[in-house]
Amino acid sequence: MLTVWGRKNSSNVQVVMWCIAELGLDYRRHDVGHRHGGNDTPEFLAMNPNGLVPVLRDGDDEPLFESAAILRYLASRYADAPFWPKDPSARAQIDKWAEWAKLAIWVNFSGPVFWQIVRVPEANRDTAAIADAVKALAPKFAIAEARIAEHGFIAGKDFTLADLQFGHLLYRYFDLPIERPSHPAIERYYDALTERPAFREHVMVSYEDLRVN
Repeated sequence: MLTVWGRKNSSNVQVVMWCIAELGLDYRRHDVGHRHGGNDTPEFLAMNPNGLVPVLRDGDDEPLFESAAILRYLASRYADAPFWPKDPSARAQIDKWAEWAKLAIWVNFSGPVFWQIVRVPEANRDTAAIADAVKALAPKFAIAEARIAEHGFIAGKDFTLADLQFGHLLYRYFDLPIERPSHPAIERYYDALTERPAFREHVMVSYEDLRVN
């Protein structure tokens, strides 16, 4: 049995929960962090000294933190090709796009765009900086647009772990009131993701509780 500590409206928790659901694994999840608290207790800090979510424990194994590491663990232990191939070379081709999605897209969207809109009061928002951050994302999204238009998914012709890292941010990206350049292939890709039950349950989650007005 998997145990996950982390609130459901954390994007890092969401990508882990999406993976668990796609793989059909049994789990228990505890709301921890933000308004729920619990991430500064000695018990939690013994699992993750950073005090951040998610944390995952598989049975009696040592706890894991860092969402990307958790995804790789789950895929390595419970998934097969094409989602996460056994062959190191084939796996690396997926892993490079998973890393790219996290570092090129998620990092540059979550803090500079999402957090600035949702966690900063409207009167204090730097709208020009937010617009510049959205504009700076455009070349990165253009790379994803070309990949998806040619192959169907971010790492190739199959749904893989890389799609979790790229796809989990799209709900917020398309939900926020921002001006976005047109990316037809990504829009079709996102529409298809919204038809996946695991995506709807674990990613399309309200973030109103995070909002500061």
